[in-house]
Amino acid sequence: MCATCGCSDTGTPRITNLETGQTNSLASHHHTHVHGKHDAGHDQHSHDHEHTLILEQAILSKNDRLAERNREWFQENNILALNLVSSPGSGKTTILEHTIRVLRESMAISVIEGDQETLHDAERIQRTGCRVVQINTGAGCHLEADMLARGLEELKPPAHSLLLIENVGNLVCPALFDLGERTKVAILSTTEGEDKPLKYPHMFQSSSIMILNKIDLLPYLTFNVEKCLEYARMVNPHIQIFQVSATTGEGMAQWYDWIGAQMKSMTDKVGSPC
Repeated sequence: MCATCGCSDTGTPRITNLETGQTNSLASHHHTHVHGKHDAGHDQHSHDHEHTLILEQAILSKNDRLAERNREWFQENNILALNLVSSPGSGKTTILEHTIRVLRESMAISVIEGDQETLHDAERIQRTGCRVVQINTGAGCHLEADMLARGLEELKPPAHSLLLIENVGNLVCPALFDLGERTKVAILSTTEGEDKPLKYPHMFQSSSIMILNKIDLLPYLTFNVEKCLEYARMVNPHIQIFQVSATTGEGMAQWYDWIGAQMKSMTDKVGSPC
């Protein structure tokens, strides 16, 4: 079992280029979860726990170094990389689809899709006309910086563009693994509990943006919006929140405007004198 969240490390991560249809194994990738022994005895348990913590610290440190390389590459190429994180079923892919269709005329957009299995979400993105690469993590519960680097080699996003990363549906490990993105975007839907920010504080602390999706369903639910926003700001007072319905389009203009402002800010920095 994974020492962080309980997932397994069986299965081989794979990367698929939807344009070429080619799938390659990421067999050289060593899944970073640490699996301790479960022998009887307090001393053995204490030793294993200490050993696990030391290994996890080393693993996260290595991931952070690789993430910094990704971040430098994004900065050198003036690419706005957004890491979309959420529970399964929050509406990440639907938000991506609508975002691509609205913004593709004003900016170049590429997508890296992360899922344990299937090409379903990548195929949905491909139907928008957007370039996309699928990373299947096998039994892994999150993307990591080296996986993203391999995805970037395959995708080759152009300079001065928007890169949207849809992480594996999970509110635990993706909070710990920096990919080198400019911003984490936590997506929460009204069909989930309003106390998610309190239950998973690390995710909402590490995210600059929260999108509250499926607000069109509020008349049919007992979801308390004000409590949800209060809880999110309790764990992250600086978080910026958009309330949207990806299905009806309500509130999505604010999200599009935010992306546009971020892209303009990058362009202005590149064009400004030293």
